[in-house]
Amino acid sequence: MGLLDRLRSGLAKTARVLNTDVRDLFKREGRHVDETFLEELRAALVRTDMGPSAAEAIVVDVGERLRARVVDPEVVLDSIRRQLLERLRPAEAGLAAAETGPTVILVTGVNGSGKTTSIAKLARRFTRDGKKVVLGAGDTFRAAAVEQLGMWAGRVGAEIIRGETGCDPASVAHRAVARALEGGFDVCIVDTAGRLQTQSNLMQELGKIRRVIAKLIPEAPHETLLVLDATAGQNALSQAKGFTEAAGCTGIVLAKLDGSARGGVIVPVAEQFGLPVKFVGVGETADDLEPFVPEQFLQALLEGALAEAG
Repeated sequence: MGLLDRLRSGLAKTARVLNTDVRDLFKREGRHVDETFLEELRAALVRTDMGPSAAEAIVVDVGERLRARVVDPEVVLDSIRRQLLERLRPAEAGLAAAETGPTVILVTGVNGSGKTTSIAKLARRFTRDGKKVVLGAGDTFRAAAVEQLGMWAGRVGAEIIRGETGCDPASVAHRAVARALEGGFDVCIVDTAGRLQTQSNLMQELGKIRRVIAKLIPEAPHETLLVLDATAGQNALSQAKGFTEAAGCTGIVLAKLDGSARGGVIVPVAEQFGLPVKFVGVGETADDLEPFVPEQFLQALLEGALAEAG
C-alpha cells in the first residue's frame, strides 16, 4: 500500500465528515453564496477541528470570490485547499540526523497519546531501512509502558535498555546512549515520562535527561518529538502546551489519525506550536507511520468532495 493509500485509509473518518458536510452545501441547485451559506461552511470546517483561524480564512476567501453569486463547488474546494496548504507547508520538515555516530531522539507526550506505539513505529521505519536501533525505556514510572516498549522492540528488531520501575529516567537515557555509542547503533530513541505533572518538575526531569545525553554526545538529542493524539482534537493542544514548553520540542508526531474524525487538528497544531509535523500515525500496525506531506495529506482529505463536485 502506497503513501497516498495509507493516508486515504487513515483520514477516512475526517474526510467523511468534511466531504459529507461540504457536499451537502452544494446540493441545492442555484443556491447563492450568502451569510447563511457562509455560516454553514464555517460550521462544516470547524467540525473537523481545523481551528477557527483556518475556517475563518476560508469563509472570508469564499465570500470575497463568490458573494451573491451561485455556489461554485470548485471555487469552494480550491479555497479550502489553498488556505490549508498555506498553513501546512511550513509544517513540513524531515527528521534531523547526526553527522557521525548515533542519532538520538527524545520522545515526549501525555499518557495515552500513543507515545509508546509511535516510538515502536519510528523504530520500525529505521530497522526497515537496515539501521541498528536501541530504545531507552525512560517512562520508568509506568511498568506497563516499559513492558509494552519491550514487546514492540522484539517485534521491530530493536534492542531495549530498561531500568527498575521508579528509577531515575536520566540513568536509563544515559545507558541507552552509551549502548548506542559502544554498540555502533545508528539510532537511539529515548522514551520519557508521560504523566501530567507541574511544569517545573517536568522541565527539571527533561533538563536532566538532556544534560546526561549531552555529556556523551554534545549535540544530542538531535530531535525532541512531541506525540499528540489526533482523537483528542482541540484538547490535544491544551494537553501538549506544557510539554512543548518544557521539552524544547523540535517536531510533532500526530498519532491515531486513523481513529479520528478530527484530523483537521493538524492545522492549529502547526499554527499554534510553530513546529513541523514530522510524522502521522495512520493505522495500528508497526508500519503505519508516514512522513507528513501536506499536498498528499490534503489530496486524501478532499478527494471525496472533489469527486462529487466534479
